[in-house]
Amino acid sequence: MVWVETILNGIFLGGLYGILGLGLALVFGVMRVINVAHGDFIVLAAYLGVFMVAQVPGIHPLWMIIPVVIAFGVIGWVFQMGLMNKVIETDNLLVPMLLTFGLSFVLRNIMLETIGANPMTLNAGNIARASFEVFGIRMGVLPVLTLAISVILFASLHYLIRKTELGRTIRATSDNPEMTRHMGVNPKRIYALVMAIALAMAAVAGFLLAMRTSFSPNTGIDRILIAFEVVVLGGLGSFWGALLAGILLGVTQLIGFRFDGNSGLLYSHILFFFFLIIRPNGLFGSK
Repeated sequence: MVWVETILNGIFLGGLYGILGLGLALVFGVMRVINVAHGDFIVLAAYLGVFMVAQVPGIHPLWMIIPVVIAFGVIGWVFQMGLMNKVIETDNLLVPMLLTFGLSFVLRNIMLETIGANPMTLNAGNIARASFEVFGIRMGVLPVLTLAISVILFASLHYLIRKTELGRTIRATSDNPEMTRHMGVNPKRIYALVMAIALAMAAVAGFLLAMRTSFSPNTGIDRILIAFEVVVLGGLGSFWGALLAGILLGVTQLIGFRFDGNSGLLYSHILFFFFLIIRPNGLFGSK
């Protein structure tokens, strides 16, 4: 039973890891850009979640995820329209990556100067301690809810991109922005919408992260590393691949903790490098 619980908890953790990489996978899949500041946006969303919950103590903390997601959707739109679209026009993919790399340092130092380096957590209330038992296996309500939210987000984004008119426009813009421009579509607005969705997903990840564990301004480095591993392991631009990769990393990490309480993350990193060797295009990446 202990190993079954470990694997289940790894799957639940993997759902969170999948959300960490979802926005990164979307941005790369559409714009071929790696947002190095993605992890810091996640941490910033976690801090905003803590602030919002503290301001409205009479409402269940989970409801505060809505204004946080909306706020980061707006931030994503403004960020893309104000900065990223200008550097994407250079056709040099290194430039937008360097921009987000610099932004990562700016965000981290702003958080350190204004909030401090002490770890914080989001008071999730009773849901953080609630659990239930199925066939003798005890599961936490919050981890199960996190996995459910993860599956819903991945399914919704897959439906949006693959089954809707807007999704077809996004894919066409990704493949040939010049052609879509001649068809009356403004690629800059499409990119801004994609970044808005990506940072909204980052906000969900940050909020759930804050409910499950402590964080600090420096946590963004760890989050972007996991998000990057999720995206690469799943296959660049593959949504469902990112979810599966997150689950694999989560299960590997918790099994690793069973063998060595200090090296669980090391085992997930080893798994990542192992897959890079035997399957460099990822689980669902195109050759």
